[in-house]
Amino acid sequence: MSTKKILNKKSIDFLEKYLNNASPTGYEWEGQKIWMEYLKPYVDTFITDTYGTAVGVINPDAKYKVVIEGHSDEISWYVNYITDDGLIYVIRNGGSDHQIAPSKWVNIHTKNGIVKGIFGWPAIHTRESSKEEAPKLDNIFIDIGAKDKKEVEKMGVHVGCVITYPDTFQILNGNKFVCRAIDNRIGGFMIAEVARLLKENKKELPFGLYITNSVQEEIGLRGAEMITQTIKPNVAIVTDVCHDTTTPMIEKKKQGHTEIGAGPVISYAPAVQNKLRELILTTAEAKKIPFQRMASSRYTGTDTDAFAYSNGGVASALISLPLRYMHTTVETVHQDDVENVIQLIYETLLTLKEGDTFSYFN
Repeated sequence: MSTKKILNKKSIDFLEKYLNNASPTGYEWEGQKIWMEYLKPYVDTFITDTYGTAVGVINPDAKYKVVIEGHSDEISWYVNYITDDGLIYVIRNGGSDHQIAPSKWVNIHTKNGIVKGIFGWPAIHTRESSKEEAPKLDNIFIDIGAKDKKEVEKMGVHVGCVITYPDTFQILNGNKFVCRAIDNRIGGFMIAEVARLLKENKKELPFGLYITNSVQEEIGLRGAEMITQTIKPNVAIVTDVCHDTTTPMIEKKKQGHTEIGAGPVISYAPAVQNKLRELILTTAEAKKIPFQRMASSRYTGTDTDAFAYSNGGVASALISLPLRYMHTTVETVHQDDVENVIQLIYETLLTLKEGDTFSYFN
């Protein structure tokens, strides 16, 4: 299967629609509906839970259960305080980057729809160069064009409203996908494409496949923590993003060397079950899929950790997509890597055997 033929126009159109839709942590359901609609022809049924995680299931009656997983939420802000002058101070919902905020447009989500705003910043002429302040959480603020607090409230904005950036999907130089929220709606996209390939290639799996799009990863892997108790899987293959460390100001001695265009990144970490990881590596080599390696010290920081340490221990592994400029509005990935992650998950599923415990003692 040539990697160049994996994504088609319908795939890219879905990715664009899915990324452009806002799905901040705790408010993922509209994005989940878009995802489920796309996935519907390729699965037998769906599971959803109280907080919005969505799972497409193939072979729901099978006893042996395999999860492939991404997370659906994007970082955002909350309205935290409104000044008498009608300016808005924020707190994070996930790991939002205060340094990129000044001069960005924002969408404030209210009961009556979107209210537009801007992160203001004092003009260069008014700043004292010898003691310039950098953007920080306590000095960035949003202006929605209101003259006072009363007008802000009249516009439907109140403490607790969630705030996202309006930046939309673009393709850079023909093969780089650029958008906010690629971390990690691209994961949901890639596992949906795996389901499509299984259906189109008429592959019958000897186990139940749970295509899982978890919520609330950005604030502590919470959606995965919940859904793994519902599914009780035997195996979990998680996909998320990792850093391209080849851009300026990143220390490779600390962050390792991974880059866009060089293939999926396979993780080494305590939460990663070694035999499952070796199966993935062997599959990549056999199918001539390029790959990179990454080591994590105590935890992966992804939903892999939540699955691995649940239900008495679930054999789990992590296949990451290298990404530039994480948690900005210009997150960037390479189409070749996206297609190779899809292919690697797909081919790995075809090598999995029903009932395999991945025991070190057999």
